[in-house]
Amino acid sequence: MSTPGRASVLALLHEWTQGDGLRKHALAVEAAMRAYAHRFGQDEELWGLTGLIHDFDYERHPGPPDHPLKGHEALLALGYPEAIRRAILGHASYTGVPRDTPMAQTLFAVDELCGFLTACALVTPGRTLAEVEVPSVKKKMKSKGFARSVNRDEIVQGAEELGIPLEEHIAFVRDAMRSIAGELGL
Repeated sequence: MSTPGRASVLALLHEWTQGDGLRKHALAVEAAMRAYAHRFGQDEELWGLTGLIHDFDYERHPGPPDHPLKGHEALLALGYPEAIRRAILGHASYTGVPRDTPMAQTLFAVDELCGFLTACALVTPGRTLAEVEVPSVKKKMKSKGFARSVNRDEIVQGAEELGIPLEEHIAFVRDAMRSIAGELGL
C-alpha cells in the first residue's frame, strides 16, 4: 500500500481511540515528527502520519507485550507501509525492533517528550505551552513525583540517538507543539 491519507489515518485513530488526551498526544507527536522531518529533509507526510497513528492501539492494548504489537498486526492487515509499522514497533524498546531509520529514532525521541511537555504546560499559570521554558522542563525532569508515568531516561536516550543536545531537543519539540497549541488545548 502507498502511504495512506491523513483523513484515513485520523479516522483509524478515532475508531480505536476515544480518549481526548490520547488523541491530543497523537496530534502533538505528529507535529513534532513533521517538524523534524522538515529539519532533516525527509518526507513530512510519512513522518507525520507515523506520529499520528503510533499509539492508536493503546486504549485497547495498554501495555507490553500487546502495545504496539497488536496495533502492528492491525496496520499490517490494513496494508500500511513497512516503514510506518517498523517505526511504531521500534518506539517500544521491549519489542526488540531496532530503531535503524531516522524516522524510527525520531518517533522514539519525541513520544515521551511530548507527554512530558504537555504535563509541564498544564502546571503553568495559564496552562499553556507559551509559558513552558527549557530550564523549567529540565528541573521538572529531576522531580520523580512530577508526571511519574513519563520515562525520563527515554527522553534523554531519544535526544542522544538523534545526536541533538537535550536542551535543543526540548526546545524544538516544544516549538513544534506550540504551532498547534490551539488543537492541543494548550
